[in-house]
Amino acid sequence: MEWMTLRQAEQLSCCAAVFEPGDPARTGRIAFWRPDGGTPPAAPGGEPGEAGLVVPDGDGFAVRTVPVVRLTPAGALPALLHARPPPRPPTRPRPPCLPRPPPRPTPPKPPPHPATAFWGAVTALALHLIARERLLPGVSPAGYDTWRAGPFDADDIARIRALADAAPGEAVAVPGTDPHMLVRAFLDAVADTLPRTPAAELATGRAAFAATEPQHVPRLRAWAEEISAGLDSGVRMSLRVELTDTTEADNRPPRPRLVPRAHSLADPTLALDADDLFARADHALGPRAQADMVLAVRRAASVWQPLERLLPVPTALDLTDEELRDLLGGAAGRLAGHGIDVTWPETSTGALTARAVAGADRTPPADLRSFFGGDGTVDLRWRLELDGGPLTDDEAATVADGGAVVRLRGRWILVDARIARKARDRRLPPLTAVEALAVALTGHTDIGGERVRVAPSAWLDALRRALTDPDGGDGPVDQPARLTATLRDYQLRGLRWMDRMTSLGLGGCLADDMGLGKTIQLISLHLLRQERPEDRGPTLVVCPASLLGNWEREVGRFAPGTPVRRYHGPGRTLDGADEGFVLTTYGTMRLDAARLGAHSWGLVVADEAQHVKNPHSSTAKALRLIGARARIALTGTPVENNLSELWAVLDWTTPGLLGTHRRFRTRWIAPIEAERVLAAEGEGEQHTARLLAQLVRPFLLRRRKTDPGIAPELPPKTETDRPVGLTAEQESLYRKQVETVMGEIRAGAGGIARSGLVLKLLTGLKQICNHPAQFLKEDQAPLTGRSGKLELLDELLATITAEGGAALVFTQYVTMARLLERHLRDRGTPAALLHGGTPVAKREELVRRFQDGEFPVFLLSLKAAGTGLNLTRADHVVHYDRWWNPAVEAQATDRAHRIGQTRAVQVHRLIAEGTVEDRIAALLEAKKELADAVLGSGEQALTELSNDELANLVELRSMA
Repeated sequence: MEWMTLRQAEQLSCCAAVFEPGDPARTGRIAFWRPDGGTPPAAPGGEPGEAGLVVPDGDGFAVRTVPVVRLTPAGALPALLHARPPPRPPTRPRPPCLPRPPPRPTPPKPPPHPATAFWGAVTALALHLIARERLLPGVSPAGYDTWRAGPFDADDIARIRALADAAPGEAVAVPGTDPHMLVRAFLDAVADTLPRTPAAELATGRAAFAATEPQHVPRLRAWAEEISAGLDSGVRMSLRVELTDTTEADNRPPRPRLVPRAHSLADPTLALDADDLFARADHALGPRAQADMVLAVRRAASVWQPLERLLPVPTALDLTDEELRDLLGGAAGRLAGHGIDVTWPETSTGALTARAVAGADRTPPADLRSFFGGDGTVDLRWRLELDGGPLTDDEAATVADGGAVVRLRGRWILVDARIARKARDRRLPPLTAVEALAVALTGHTDIGGERVRVAPSAWLDALRRALTDPDGGDGPVDQPARLTATLRDYQLRGLRWMDRMTSLGLGGCLADDMGLGKTIQLISLHLLRQERPEDRGPTLVVCPASLLGNWEREVGRFAPGTPVRRYHGPGRTLDGADEGFVLTTYGTMRLDAARLGAHSWGLVVADEAQHVKNPHSSTAKALRLIGARARIALTGTPVENNLSELWAVLDWTTPGLLGTHRRFRTRWIAPIEAERVLAAEGEGEQHTARLLAQLVRPFLLRRRKTDPGIAPELPPKTETDRPVGLTAEQESLYRKQVETVMGEIRAGAGGIARSGLVLKLLTGLKQICNHPAQFLKEDQAPLTGRSGKLELLDELLATITAEGGAALVFTQYVTMARLLERHLRDRGTPAALLHGGTPVAKREELVRRFQDGEFPVFLLSLKAAGTGLNLTRADHVVHYDRWWNPAVEAQATDRAHRIGQTRAVQVHRLIAEGTVEDRIAALLEAKKELADAVLGSGEQALTELSNDELANLVELRSMA
């Protein structure tokens, strides 16, 4: 089944909508139409067609045939709910600890049509009725099974009338219909659509009412009329449970009694117990009340058989222990689904609860490192509480062994079957040590597929507080004596955090911004661990090949005398690697995972850990084969594209913390995505995202350059978008590329073929914006005068070099980088090029020469040089083209704007005016704010655009 996207719902909501009733109710259709006579947009499951509707005609009205798209009630729900009036903003002040974030820049959205907004409001009422289980089975006039909304109370009737009176003309444009009739019919259509589940068969005892396709059941009409009589009946029945008084001396449980009660539908304030209703005729419920009450009892007895004992004249009924347990269990819910509420004695229910408790039976572990690093477990059990206070073991045994009514602390308490079952089986499957820690951090766990709250024991709660305290621990940790540098305050805090986590046998992810000194913090951790005999051992660093030299230099600089070797290239060996640092690449690690895994490591470090963000990749699987006493991930972007990347990193550093990947998607990703959609529409709060942050915060230390007190000495960074015009040649190529590829797309390509064409279109346009020679694959053609970007780059570099500055020029295309290298060489501008094919030794030489000032312009492939390199000689960064991922672009900029930089850094982004680059720039600004949530996937996300949306995105627009 194809689901309606948010964009499609938004488009449909701008159309008018009318409801066309059907028989049975669920076969009715919502018809979307445009009052201007245009064709409404297509939608998943939509049926294009025509309808005769009442439309304005001069000074009057006439029936005109207009194009429509018809959707089932279920299919139309997304568009109708999207169009409903927005809820009132909350009036509660935000607590000081939760400052309101700045508003996100969002493009203006067209308002929904009033007619569709009206049906959205009716939909909200229908869902509200269903949530209150106001549903009754029936048989339609044509003899089909149907569910109807009802019974209604006085407030429901008032809302229905108010809605019908407020209906816009376009919403009720079906000829010969009454607004009140249409509203009631639509409520029935939604009510007839949603309950089609096995539970419907259980509630009615008839399979027809769970079927999706209409079932012809005229034989059930008499039964249905009796069941549905409550819709037009003058009274509604409820049931009240009472406990009869007993003397304290005999200490016998009181007899539970069930008292039927009649309520007036016209005036809900009028109600009588059945005894009073049938004892006298001079009551205010009317002459038909007694007969209606008997019918109500018959209907209720079809739901719960013990009520048959109320007939022929309803009166108070004594319940057996088994019947009371049944009523406390599912029977009360089934009765409520048929409009029959059950009320309980105030002092006897709700006060007895069961709460899961973790770690109550376990003494605090003497060695937390062994506890978390080995096979430690934590008990989990149900704790019974009365009025919030825990029951003693004897009291819990009374609940387990007693009946439906037990005496606790001087009063009689009703005990439902679920509480009794938990009292009998108090012990639950134990938690692993890491699972127990996750439970302590979130206060929840899953038991039997149900999300339940969990109270941690005192020692587990103390551990939680220690981990959530950024400066927690057994005491202050000073930087190691052998470190030949002075750590900044935030770096010392990072060292203390890593030392605390690894000392507990846990791992962590140091996610400082690029340039804040993750390498020196990790070197400090290694030196600190060597000071303790139990932690000594070699440290394995797995990193991109381009960073081997940087790690080797940094170890030699900050930890002189510490052995450091490369495990890379031919002849590599681990002989004698019993101390110091061993450096290897992700590629080598993937090939030699078994050999590396057989070695004893004190610490394993994954630098630029986003390289293992795909948990199913061979690199990620190989890394998990290497055991160590501690694991640390280093990355400036723990989340680049989606939350699965966060799972991949943390499941390596601290296995089991987030559960399986499948469970993580179900428990966290899906709810977070749903809450983000609602939050974008102004509804609800992102509770699940905050809960996930609460869980991962102790295991992920995230500091940004903009954080107060992190790096006050870091020079400022100025970012500038520099628009450039296209040359005549570029404009011609651009228009031809749009016309040609859009023609192929509109010709009907679908699926993978269409996605490929969209990516071909976008790639071609970006290359044309760069330079025609790149698009036309002209390696040796003249370059000057053909590209607006190249002309601006020449101006920028001339100014930068004249002032004694240095620049990094990033492009995502190696081909374009080679063209720039040739162009600068022809102009006499000293420059060098580093890309993915540059050998490791040559990379290190180029970095050293640039840092030593041998050439002022460094051309860099974004993918190969966007992370890890320290290029602080540059005070200018030029993004010749855009990667369309803000996190990747920021990492590239941080090659220059990092600790060690002494000059202000200027960032220049070259953007071709009036092109797709211009329109994507606004999207990139919005995307920056999603770096810690679910992000899009760059160009791939644009393949989901409709043809019209895509054409609007890539259209070349005049900037005059």
